[in-house]
Amino acid sequence: MTETFSDFDPADYLTSPAAIAEFMSDALETGDTGYIAKALGVVARAKGMTELARETGLSREQLYRFCSGYGNPTPKPGLP
Repeated sequence: MTETFSDFDPADYLTSPAAIAEFMSDALETGDTGYIAKALGVVARAKGMTELARETGLSREQLYRFCSGYGNPTPKPGLP
């Protein structure tokens, strides 16, 4: 018998502010900055990058860089 696996995306389950708050609270409790950045990326995808960019005042590019887990939202010299 072969096992079948499907893709799991936690962003699909973050449908309310309470769910997002609980998800982020759990991530923050770890103290792992890489994990927290990934969790923020999941929340950003759940809310939509355009909406989040509008709410935060950051550009979508800055959000994508930050949520990659490797970058930060500070623009590169010469970029808005």
